[in-house]
Amino acid sequence: MKISIIIPTYNRAPFLAEALESVIKQTVFPTLFKNQEVEILVIDDGSEDNTRKIVEQFKPYTTYLRQPHRGVSAARNHGLQRARGELIAYLDSDDLWLPEKLAVQLSFMKAFPRCMVCYTEEIWLRHGRRVNPKKKHQKYSGWIFDKVLPLCLLSLSSAMFRRQLFEEIGFFDESLPAAEDYDLGIRAAHRYPIHLIERPLIIKRGGHSDQLSHKYWGMDRFRIRALQKALSLQLTPEQERLVRLEIIHKAQILVQGFQKRGKNKEAIYYKQLIQEQTAKLKN
Repeated sequence: MKISIIIPTYNRAPFLAEALESVIKQTVFPTLFKNQEVEILVIDDGSEDNTRKIVEQFKPYTTYLRQPHRGVSAARNHGLQRARGELIAYLDSDDLWLPEKLAVQLSFMKAFPRCMVCYTEEIWLRHGRRVNPKKKHQKYSGWIFDKVLPLCLLSLSSAMFRRQLFEEIGFFDESLPAAEDYDLGIRAAHRYPIHLIERPLIIKRGGHSDQLSHKYWGMDRFRIRALQKALSLQLTPEQERLVRLEIIHKAQILVQGFQKRGKNKEAIYYKQLIQEQTAKLKN
């Protein structure tokens, strides 16, 4: 059962070196590599630093693939198109895997062949210091469609997927500048149960300025687009109600934010969206 590890990156050479090191140090990696059951695909999204030299330091374990700067979704899709594994594991280049991550998830996926995706608990670092996730970030297991609507629970660096899942629900949405993981999580949770391994097996490092949450104000703009897409899925009446309620909730937050910034045109758009969704709920 071959595993394809896909690492998208853009101008993060120092972080990337540590991320790759955390993959090579996986307890099962030597055996997997010897048996040709693992590949590491680094997708360079047009970096202007020494990313290529960093990747070359990890030969023969890595395959370096470069593309013009098109965003993280395009990089993840590029990796998926080139991947040869039945199992897919993404790692953001600023995150780290703990040594047992691959072993635990590989064992889980072998034990439960119908499982399409599993994910793990996480350790969070902000500016190098450990922080505790808030209650709203609690992870769940099973049919969790309702749980993935408020915010993104499916951390890609902690997940392992069967390739079949992407063939069924589609790849990452390259039209979304951000919240593409939130969008994928909604589509995945609608189709299949998502299984939680209640053990922290990755380190998520945050706080640096190039993170998308810092780059884009009003991330709920992109989450609303993902929710609007979700309305085209074959939802139950209750699922549709929950999606529309979440659109209204996020739109209300955006209205307040745009009004504070004096952006009345944008505020009016989301006020109209609230009215539309409210009317749909009454029908």
